[in-house]
Amino acid sequence: MKGFEYLEQELQEMKEEGVFRTLVPIESDQGAKVTINGKEVIQLSSNNYLGLTNHPRMKDAALKAVEKFGAGTGSVRTIAGTFSMHEEFEKKLAKFKHTEATLVLQSGFTANQAILSSILTKEDVVISDELNHASIIDGIRLTKAARKIYKHVDMESLEEALKETQEYRKRLVVTDGVFSMDGNIAPLPEIVELCEKYDALIMVDDAHASGVLGSNGRGTVDHFNLNGRVHIQVGTLSKAIGVLGGYIASTQAVRDYLIHKGRPFLFSTSHPPAVTAACSEAIDILLDEPERMERLWENARFLKDGLKKLGFETGISETPITPVVVGDGAKSHQLSDKLLSYGVFAQGIAFPTVPKGAARVRTIVTADHTKELLQEALDAFEKAGKELGLI
Repeated sequence: MKGFEYLEQELQEMKEEGVFRTLVPIESDQGAKVTINGKEVIQLSSNNYLGLTNHPRMKDAALKAVEKFGAGTGSVRTIAGTFSMHEEFEKKLAKFKHTEATLVLQSGFTANQAILSSILTKEDVVISDELNHASIIDGIRLTKAARKIYKHVDMESLEEALKETQEYRKRLVVTDGVFSMDGNIAPLPEIVELCEKYDALIMVDDAHASGVLGSNGRGTVDHFNLNGRVHIQVGTLSKAIGVLGGYIASTQAVRDYLIHKGRPFLFSTSHPPAVTAACSEAIDILLDEPERMERLWENARFLKDGLKKLGFETGISETPITPVVVGDGAKSHQLSDKLLSYGVFAQGIAFPTVPKGAARVRTIVTADHTKELLQEALDAFEKAGKELGLI
């Protein structure tokens, strides 16, 4: 069909630059090892931090919910799609997050879109870290508010933005809790202090901190003992929680307002029973099995130290996200391909996901990895790195 020649030309340019990629189907469950093209390989690209996707309690909760409530809900929540389990889970999640209320949405992406597009007007301004997640950027694009970008985790730049925007009705400072590509943690105490000094609201996206930081995985706010001082927390149920969805944790007023004004909430069918039941069970597991977080961090230190000793550049990571920065986009994919041939699945990431010249293979360990598996992965990195002249 004619009409898409311009897309074909751009795709051809990507192929010539070595950055065109195809989807990689996984033929097994999402564990420490997965099956790709009939071959079992070590998984280092999953967000399954705590290994909950395969937890027996999670699977049992999902199966029981399907048997009792069916495969789907049949409606958006504002019409007929709110089941009792939805509200019970949100109350449990609010208690876990130490907030008045929560509202669950279809994904962390839509949670950011819902909150940013609905609570701000042209009388307001949103102030965002320059390396915030794409969902925050797209949420900002949907708001009528003015916008300011401050330099990455630069508190002088943030304070300057706060000083320059004092004429607005409301100022909302938005930051990731953990930055997904570099694995560094936002300096939240300093951000909170500046927001309190200049009477600004603060919103934290804890997608990669939920289940990873804080007491029992409560996130960045709890990690820094800032409960009650952050106005809005956005999180995901799709990473460490092991299932699907996103949530907004804040006041009852914010929840009630989003139910009436949050377009992703208003116009999307509610989570099916299996998803809701499994997410609810995950919160109980976080409380019951804190040793999973301990294993996660022990494994993260092991892999991070091993990569550094081999001579790889791992950037400023402070979390189980450990990038192996190689710079060139094509080279990052070459490293990823070689690793796969040696039994390790670790995806290359290049522009536009990261800036040009900052391409990397991003690794994420889980609580389910053993030291033996991680050492096998390090051996593969050493072999591939030497062959490509990276170490």
